[in-house]
This record gives sequence, structure tokens and C-alpha cells, in this order.
Amino acid sequence: MAQSYEKAGVSLEAGYESVRRIKKHVSRTERVGMMGNVGSFGGMFDLSKLNLKEPVLVSGTDGVGTKLKLAFLMDKHDTIGQDVVAMCVNDVLAQGAEPLYFLDYIATGKNHPAKIEQIVKGVADGCVLANCALVGGETAEMPDMYEENEYDIAGFTVGAVEKSKLIDGSKVKVNDILIGLPSSGVHSNGFSLVRKIVLKDNTFDLNQYVSELGGQLGETLLTPTRIYVKSVLAALKSADIHAICHITGGGFYENIPRALNAGQGVEIIEKSWIKPPVFDFLAATGKIAHNEMFNVFNMGIGLIMIVAEKEAFDICNILKINGENPCIIGRVTDNEGITIR
Repeated sequence: MAQSYEKAGVSLEAGYESVRRIKKHVSRTERVGMMGNVGSFGGMFDLSKLNLKEPVLVSGTDGVGTKLKLAFLMDKHDTIGQDVVAMCVNDVLAQGAEPLYFLDYIATGKNHPAKIEQIVKGVADGCVLANCALVGGETAEMPDMYEENEYDIAGFTVGAVEKSKLIDGSKVKVNDILIGLPSSGVHSNGFSLVRKIVLKDNTFDLNQYVSELGGQLGETLLTPTRIYVKSVLAALKSADIHAICHITGGGFYENIPRALNAGQGVEIIEKSWIKPPVFDFLAATGKIAHNEMFNVFNMGIGLIMIVAEKEAFDICNILKINGENPCIIGRVTDNEGITIR
């Protein structure tokens, strides 16, 4: 019908086909409080279903950055959606909030329904891991803004927490313990440097097997960001967590101080956890200084919980029961700054 629009580069029929394809993935994310159907003008959620006395809403939005460039080169699009969910839900989790619902925005040069389905499948996978309802989204076909086979993706999530249980870092004290939760690899930060190292400076083939990594280079780098929601919420229900840090852009040096009070710092014992080999590979191949690695990447720790020393053992046990492999990686000190030993 819209032949003139088609000639301008936008296919309404492809848009309709994309919606038909993604409905089955959206339905997998249903949870208590979700209302309405895909295609409504606004996503709805019934907050009264949560039985919170003084609910505080915590919102987060983020994208995936230039990790997308690797997805384009590998023509692999089924995990990038989990990345965008993780970047948002792990952030609101850091305030103690349970993620409730999620919306995505995909902008592309040309709407390829099969590719859109793969992207949204990844979003739905992430929402299932976070028990977060996918209540809506937008796919924009924008010829001349993007190349035909390229796209960008962003996400937005809302979580809720009882006001009395909101985590703001004010409880953090000197000698509190840092519990680290392992990352799955690079996650979704630092990929401008990653791409410079592997594609510009060294011209690696993303499909090649790299012995140091024990796998294909591109597959390793596209490993999706971990989602910590279920295990951390289990700990929050039975323990007093003083602070939570999501280790994203800026690595240890930028993210940990956001959870500390004036006059506080942390001492990190680097040997207390096993780093995924991708970090040694990037440091050696790119000749990146040790401190800069910790200032750009998560270095194998995707999320840090700060807790009272007397509770650290019990909290680690709760996390283990819920599928985590926590490590005690350091403690809070009275010297400002981040010291890595």
C-alpha cells in the first residue's frame, strides 16, 4: 500500500512482519504485574501487585556501545539483546531495586525481520534471566541515518524497592568486606579499545581460534554480559548489603568510589579471583598498562557487594546457593582511592 514510502527506503510490511516474529519472545517475559499486549501505545505495569508499602521507583537506561560493531562483522545478533538488558537491570539492582519491566529501542538502516527477531530474542532472554517483563519497544527504520546492515540498540528499565531498603552507600564503613561476583568476560564496556587492539593494530580474524582464549576470538568477545538479579535479590532478602557496584565503563577506578563515603577507599587483592583469559590476552596484545586495564575493563569482576565483615561468610553462602561463585576481593579502608595489590 505505502509504495512511495517503500521507494524512500522504509518498508511498513517488514515492520509488521518484525512485530509478528517477536511476539512469541515477548510472551516469555511475562511476570506478576505485567499488563496489556504488544502493540499498545504504552507499556503498563500494575505496581499494586508488589505489595510494597513505600515503593521507590529506580530507573536505568543504557546501550551496548561499539560491541555492536563486532556483532555486525560476525553477523551474530542473538546475544546483543541480553547485553542491553544487563546494562540496565544491573544498574538499578545496585540501588537494591528489583527490575520490573523493560523497553527497547532499535534503530536500523533497513528492517530485516529475521535479524530484528534475533535481536529481540536476546532481549527476551535477558528479561527472563532478570524476571523483568518486556512491556514494549520501538523499531525505527532509518535509511540514510544507518547503513543497511547496521543498527543501534538502547534499553530502559524500571525497578522498585521498599524505601527503607534503598541502597545508597551511606552504611559503608571502614573494614567492610568487598564480595566480587565473576563476569563472563569483557561484558559491554571498553570495546573501542578492544576493536583497536584486535582489528586496527593487529588485524586479527574474528573467526580464528585463539589458543590463549580456548575458543574463537569473535565468539569470546561477544559473550553476553552477565545478569546478577536473581542471586543478588536472594541475598538482599536475608542480609544487610551496605552497597553494590556494577563494574561497567571506568572499571574499578570509576565505579567503586560511587558507593563509598567521603574519606573512604578500598584495597583490592588481585590474586583473590581468577580472571577470564581474555583480559591477559588484551593486555599483552595491546601492551596496555596494568592500571589502565583496571580503569577500562571489569577484569573478571562484574559486580561488587560491600558488606559488614561479620556477615560476609553468610552472604557468600547465600550467593553460592543461588548459583554464584563469590570471592572476597578486598576491604574498605580509611585512605581515599583504589589500591590494587
